[in-house]
Amino acid sequence: MHDRFGRSIRYLRLSVTPACSMRCVYCRPVGIGHHSLSDLMSPPEIEQVVRHLVESVGLIKVRLTGGEPTARGDILQIVRRIAGIRGIQDLAMTTNGLTLQRLAKPLREAGLRRVNISLDSLDPKRFADMTGVDGLERVKQGIDAALQAGFDPVKLNTVVIRGQNDQELPDLMYFAADKGLEIRFIELMPMGPLANRWEQRYVSADEMRRTIAPHVLVSEHLVRDASSARRVRAVLQDGRIVEYGFITPMSCPFCDLCDRIRIAADGSLFPCLMDRPRANLMSAIRPRFDPDAFDAILFDALQSKQEEHPSTGFIPMIQIGG
Repeated sequence: MHDRFGRSIRYLRLSVTPACSMRCVYCRPVGIGHHSLSDLMSPPEIEQVVRHLVESVGLIKVRLTGGEPTARGDILQIVRRIAGIRGIQDLAMTTNGLTLQRLAKPLREAGLRRVNISLDSLDPKRFADMTGVDGLERVKQGIDAALQAGFDPVKLNTVVIRGQNDQELPDLMYFAADKGLEIRFIELMPMGPLANRWEQRYVSADEMRRTIAPHVLVSEHLVRDASSARRVRAVLQDGRIVEYGFITPMSCPFCDLCDRIRIAADGSLFPCLMDRPRANLMSAIRPRFDPDAFDAILFDALQSKQEEHPSTGFIPMIQIGG
């Protein structure tokens, strides 16, 4: 199944819950509510959706997002069910890291292969200001637990915001080098709580590169693939080696390589991160799964996908995942 520009769907980003214990300044507006668990797809329903996408459109990759995916008490069951589907080549999760000290090993044993951990600052006060939680040490412990559990790779995600963490990029890069992690610096998108201040808070990838440049001795650009990150391997001034990347949805969109769709746990279908939901799949999932109705809804939604993402987003990130 393709969209009208010939892009196929191989990658599902599944937001399993809008719940999250953090209130990041760029993600979660004040006062946003949560769905009850009964409004969200159950683990068997999630398994059915993913299995059908594997069989009908050739899906090979799933990333679990939120909110915070580990906020669901049945997250291990969800992981086990998806990991058991033949044809899934990659099962990953984006997490805030707060629960990984406890859950990293069980998640790995359930079949999760990779984790991306959000880390916007290494300064405890700045971290708390940006996330609404005094949780930096817990996240660091979660990073260590993920490494010990055998996730490979473990990646760090940093959303860069002017006036908050934009001068902290070298420290974050050195931290990643010490841990043997890849770090990705993400351009702020005009959606969610900072949308009306985006121009004042946005830092382009070029500016990030200038901040990092004095700390890099030698660098090598890695081959661009279907990943959204433009990746670099670098030797730092003190001899440490690190891989880092820039996710550039605003300064250099990667829409031409987009092979993904996003489905929220309430069935909302987003052909594009920055677009509005184009359909809801629940009518094809309950009371029993209807593959023909599901495919018809998916096909119609894909035809609405634009060649490039809209200039501003419609939905807060916490409701759709990254």
